[in-house]
Amino acid sequence: MDWNYNIPKHIAIMMDGNGRWARRKGLPRSAGHYAGMQTMRKTISMCHKIGISTLTLYAFSTENWKRPKDEVEYIIGLVSEFVQETNIRDLNQNNIRVDFIGDISKFPEATQQAMNNVSNQTQGNTGLQVYFAMNYGGKSDILQAVKSIVNTKNSDEITEKLFEQYLYIRQSPSPDLLIRTSGEKRLSNFLLWQSAYAELWFTNEMWPDFNEELLYSAILDYQNRMKRSKVL
Repeated sequence: MDWNYNIPKHIAIMMDGNGRWARRKGLPRSAGHYAGMQTMRKTISMCHKIGISTLTLYAFSTENWKRPKDEVEYIIGLVSEFVQETNIRDLNQNNIRVDFIGDISKFPEATQQAMNNVSNQTQGNTGLQVYFAMNYGGKSDILQAVKSIVNTKNSDEITEKLFEQYLYIRQSPSPDLLIRTSGEKRLSNFLLWQSAYAELWFTNEMWPDFNEELLYSAILDYQNRMKRSKVL
C-alpha cells in the first residue's frame, strides 16, 4: 500500500454480522454486540493512526428498533458504556472529535445526555472526525433535509451543494470508501445521498473479526481502483 498515494479521506463502515458471529460460536447475540464494540474501538484507533480524516460508523439504523426489545436495550447500553469519562479523555488525548448523526431524540434521555456530553467535550479536537450513525436511515436523512430546505429556500435557489448542507453530515466530504462486513452486498439505507460516488468494498468476515489487515486490504483495493480509473 502506498502511504503517499490516494489514502481515502472519508471511510464509512457498515458494521454488520455481530449476531451471526455470536451464533456461530454458540454465544448469545449480546456477546456479538460486545465484541463488535471492541472491534469498533480498535478500528477508530487504526484510522487515527493512518491519518484518515473522517470515519462514519453505522451503529444503529432506523430498522434496528424492530429487533427484540432486550437486544435493542443492550445495544443502547453499549453506547453509554462507550462514552464514559475515561474514553472521553482518550479521545481528547488523541485529538479525535465525535458526533452523532440521525434522530437521537428517540433514545432514552440518559443516552442522549451521554451522546451530547462526548460531542461537546470533543468539539475542539481537530484530528480524526468520527460520526456514529444512531437511529439513522439514508431515506430519513434526505427527507429531513427536504423538510428543512423547503421552509427556507425557493426552488430555484436549491443546488446539490446547498442541499448537502441540510443533511446530517455537513462539514465533512462524502465517503471515498464504504466498507461492509458479513458478506452482504447492499447499502441497507446507509448514506444514500453521500455514497453516490463512493467505492464499495465487501468482505465475508463478520464485524467482530474485522482487523488491520482487512482495513489495509480495503484501502489497497481503493488505491488500485483509483489508478485504473486514471488509466481509463
